[in-house]
Amino acid sequence: MDAQGRGRAGGIDPADQWVFDPETGSYQLRLEQAEESEKAPGASSSTTAAPAAPAPRRRVTEAEPGRRAVPGQRGGGRRSGARPTTGRRKPKPKQTAKKKVMLWTGGTLAFVLVGGSVGAYLLYQHFNNNLNKIDVGVDNAAVTKGPVNILVIGTDKRDGKGNQGYGDEGSVGHADTTLLFHVSEDRSNATALSIPRDMITDIPDCPTKKDGTTRTIPGSKGVRFNESLGQEERDPGCTWRTVEQLTGLKVSHFMMADFNAVKQMSSAVGGVEVCLAKDIDDPKSHLKLGKGRHKIEGEDALAFVRTRHSVGFESDLDRIKLQQQFLSSMIREMKSDDTFTNPKKLYKLGDAATKSLTVDTGIGSVSNLTKLAKDLSRVNLKNISFVTVPVIDNPVEGKNHRTVVLDKAKAEPLFAMVRKDVSLTEVKEKEKKAQEKQDAEQEALLKGPKAAAATVRAKVRNGSGRIGAAQEAVAWMQNSQGMRLTSNGGNAPGGRKLDKTVLEFAPNQADQARKLAEAMGLPVEALKQGSADAAPTVEMTLTLGADFKAAGTPISVPTPEKAPEGIQKVEADDKNICAK
Repeated sequence: MDAQGRGRAGGIDPADQWVFDPETGSYQLRLEQAEESEKAPGASSSTTAAPAAPAPRRRVTEAEPGRRAVPGQRGGGRRSGARPTTGRRKPKPKQTAKKKVMLWTGGTLAFVLVGGSVGAYLLYQHFNNNLNKIDVGVDNAAVTKGPVNILVIGTDKRDGKGNQGYGDEGSVGHADTTLLFHVSEDRSNATALSIPRDMITDIPDCPTKKDGTTRTIPGSKGVRFNESLGQEERDPGCTWRTVEQLTGLKVSHFMMADFNAVKQMSSAVGGVEVCLAKDIDDPKSHLKLGKGRHKIEGEDALAFVRTRHSVGFESDLDRIKLQQQFLSSMIREMKSDDTFTNPKKLYKLGDAATKSLTVDTGIGSVSNLTKLAKDLSRVNLKNISFVTVPVIDNPVEGKNHRTVVLDKAKAEPLFAMVRKDVSLTEVKEKEKKAQEKQDAEQEALLKGPKAAAATVRAKVRNGSGRIGAAQEAVAWMQNSQGMRLTSNGGNAPGGRKLDKTVLEFAPNQADQARKLAEAMGLPVEALKQGSADAAPTVEMTLTLGADFKAAGTPISVPTPEKAPEGIQKVEADDKNICAK
C-alpha cells in the first residue's frame, strides 16, 4: 500500500480491504489480494496473505443481480455443526464500544485510528501525514480533566481545487466562521458559541512563530473579529487569544479548515440533510435549492453554508443560522449507525477530515486527536447547543450598518454560564439533583448570623498576580468597612497565582466568614470551611485570586439559571429546523 495514496496498484480502494471479525467485534484491515471483490457475481478465488504465512481461503457468496459479490465467512471449510451458506445476508452486527471509532466536532474533526498490521500502520501514517499543525506558543495536553474549549475556525481562503471561482482569490484566509466549542467538565453537555465575523472587537498583541523565530504582531483596537486571522500575518494563535479575551474562557485546542473541508466531508458521509422554508436561488454563493428537505454534499454543501443573500435579512447572522443547522445535521450523520458500521465511509471521512485540518501541536497527531475525540464522545447529542454570541448593530454606523458590536447585557450572562458549566440544554435529572443538593449545602454557609465588622479577623494574601492587591483590600476593609482586625499576609505561599479568590475559616468563625463574604461579594464556592474550631485570636485567611479586580468591587456576579432571553440558539438534535 502506498502510504500517501488511496491504495495499491490496480485501483484497489483500501476501504474495500476492511473485514468484520465476528470474534473480536471490530473491523480489521486485510492486505490480501482484493481482486476477488471486483470479480463478477458468483465468482470465487483463493486469496493470499503476506508471504510469512498462508492465509485461509475465503468464499465469495453468490450476489444478487446488480450487486457486487461480498466475502463469505473466513475459514477453509465449514465448522462442525455450522449451517450451510444460504446466500442470505447476515444480520448487521450489534454496535459495540470497540466498533465506535470516534468521529467528532461538527464537520471539522473525524478520523479513523487503526492498528494490528503493517497495512494498518501505513494507513495510520497516511492519516498522520495528512494533518497540518501550527505552533501557537501553547502546547496543551490532548486530554484534560476539566472543561474543554475547542476553537473551530473556518477560513475564507480560496486555495484548493475548484475554489478560485468564489471571488477574492488572493485572500490570505480570515476567520470567516468561528465556533468556540465548550464541553463541560463532566462531559454531559456542550455549548458551541458562534462568533460573528463582522463583530467589532479588540485584537491583543500576538506572538507568532515562523521559520524558527518568534515575533509579536501588534494588536488592533476596534476592528472586525475576522481580522484576528490572516491580517498582518496573524496565525490561529491570534484568534485563540482574541476569543479568550472576549469570552473569559481558556482555549484548549484549535482546529482550522477551509472550503474543501465542507465539500469533502459532506460527501464522505454521503450527504447532509438540510431544510429550507422557501426556494433559494443565490448567484453569489451558487446555491439553487427548492423549498423543503434536501441531502446535499460537495459544492452544494459549501454553497449552503456560504449563502446569506437569500435568507432572513441577508446578514452574516442569518448565515450563521444556516451553518448551525448544517453542523447539527452533520454531527447527527457522523454519529449515526450508518457511518459507524461502514468501514469504507469511515475511511473516506477520516481521509477527508485529516486532509482538511490544521491543528495546534497538542493534537498534532492522529493519536492525540483520537484521544481527544474519545474523551469528548461522551457528550449526548441532545445536550449540544449552538448559540450565537449576542450582538447589536454598530451604533456609530447609523442605518447603513455593516458591522455589529457585542451586546454586553446578554453576552456577559451567557459567557458566565459557559464558564460555570451551566448547560443550555436539559441534562440528566440525577445530575441536576446532585448539583442542586451541593448548591443548597454551600448556600447554607451564607445563611445565619453575621459577626460585627469590628470582630472580623482575617489576613489577606495576594494570589491575584497584581502587585499591591492585598494592601489595597486591607485598606478598604479597615477604612470603609470597619474591619480593624484585618491584616496584610503578603503573597500567597510560594508566590503562586490563583484564578479564584478563596476564604478559609474554621466552623466557629462562620459568622465572621459570612460578614466578610457579604462585604467582598464572594460567591459561595469561594468559602472553604475547615473541620476543627480555631482559637479566639486566630485569623481567617483570604487569598485573592485573579477575579479580584478592585477593592469594593464584588468578586463575582451570580451565575444565571438560564440563558438570556432572545439569544439565537439551535439544538443539535432538532431535525425540524428550516431556513427562512
